[in-house]
Amino acid sequence: MTTMTENASGLREFKMPDVGEGLTEAEILKWYVQPGDTVTDGQVVCEVETAKAAVELPIPFDGVVHALHFPEGTTVDVGQVIIAVDVSGGAAAPAVPAAEAVAAPSAQPAPAEEAKPEGRKPVLVGYGVAESSTKRRARKGVEVPAQQGETLYAATALQAELNGHGAAPAQRPLAKPPVRKLAKDLGVDLATITPSGPDGIITREDVHAAVAPAQAPAPAAVPAPQAAVEAPARVQAPAPAASYDGARETRVPVKGVRKATAAAMVGSAFTAPHVTEFVTLDVTRTMRLVEELKQDKDMQGLRVNPLLLIAKALLVAIKRNPGINASWDEAHQEIVQKHYVNLGIAAATPRGLIVPNIKDAHDKTLPQLAEELGALVATAREGKTSPAAMQGGTVTITNVGVFGVDTGTPILNPGESAILAVGAIKLQPWVHKGKVKPRQVTTLALSFDHRLVDGELGSRVLADTAAILEQPKRLITWA
Repeated sequence: MTTMTENASGLREFKMPDVGEGLTEAEILKWYVQPGDTVTDGQVVCEVETAKAAVELPIPFDGVVHALHFPEGTTVDVGQVIIAVDVSGGAAAPAVPAAEAVAAPSAQPAPAEEAKPEGRKPVLVGYGVAESSTKRRARKGVEVPAQQGETLYAATALQAELNGHGAAPAQRPLAKPPVRKLAKDLGVDLATITPSGPDGIITREDVHAAVAPAQAPAPAAVPAPQAAVEAPARVQAPAPAASYDGARETRVPVKGVRKATAAAMVGSAFTAPHVTEFVTLDVTRTMRLVEELKQDKDMQGLRVNPLLLIAKALLVAIKRNPGINASWDEAHQEIVQKHYVNLGIAAATPRGLIVPNIKDAHDKTLPQLAEELGALVATAREGKTSPAAMQGGTVTITNVGVFGVDTGTPILNPGESAILAVGAIKLQPWVHKGKVKPRQVTTLALSFDHRLVDGELGSRVLADTAAILEQPKRLITWA
């Protein structure tokens, strides 16, 4: 199957690819080209949002844009033609703006065989043309408040590579996808900004500087976004205070990542019988170890924080109690025991919850685990978390403590047997060696699927994790 076709008139059609493991549709968020524009192989032509992520699509051939078949805000089936490009080398055909595109795609059937330029391979992920007819849902005419926090985009590894090598349009300012989204949310035209980044790239600071003068006199203006991810479980900045002038309600369409997450959470909550257990513990020694590791030469340049040691403690507890690392196969009425641990780290974004995971975390040394955690955060910041990175998790950690929250009752990530919530670490009075002393204290909450994890097993895992964090030397003796 193919994502592009060519007809006798020299027009090559590019179809909506499957950018995330079997997705059936995607919404066109923004076009970066218009009819008459010249495009080159690897150039990003549009941004789409799927049920898992927002992705920029590069086009895999050269030519002049002939027509955009769907306007922004339209949901398009995988396999439907979204753009036609004149690759004949002649003058461009009359421009057909996307806003004037007809309700149905071109009636001309696509050739069964793909025409490929000699020596060039297709560069986009994508397979299969949907059997159903085109389903297009026009964007509702509702004013949606600007989101705060830098949006975490996601793209496949191949697309991330292409984004780094594709040629940019002659008139298109250079900026990374998160910066483009920030400018879009704040209503800033990137073409009016003087870039300060290397090689003429526009930075987030440039966007903030451009919008600051316009927002200064307006008391109700939305504050400039803050950093979205400073810890793996960091969520978007708080929404601005509600204003009751004018409209009494604002309706925000539920779609994309947030829609998929909502369905998954409802399915998990009402399919797997959740049990949550709690333990409050003294982590003073763990906090001291964190400071020591920051000075360790083997950990130089790596991200060292309490979450690192909590993750390692949980991995050791899973090794001692492997029954916790399993899933329930309803179709075959089987418990699937996993002999590997793909450790998920929950991260909430303005688009919804994502849970990228560290593959084969059970085999990682502490420095390797620190490197993987650092890479997970950096990838999220750059907007390159791939759909594949969010698949195949077995156990998850969610860090609600970064907001000062003591604990919670987390819902299982679908297909997993357990999730550990980490509360805030606070200085509290604690009985230590028979005396009340100020100690660093936190609360852990472990939710598990009671179909395959009974109370004894769940309690052992939670108790082992707590024991390691109270006495971190057990990381060595129990590992």
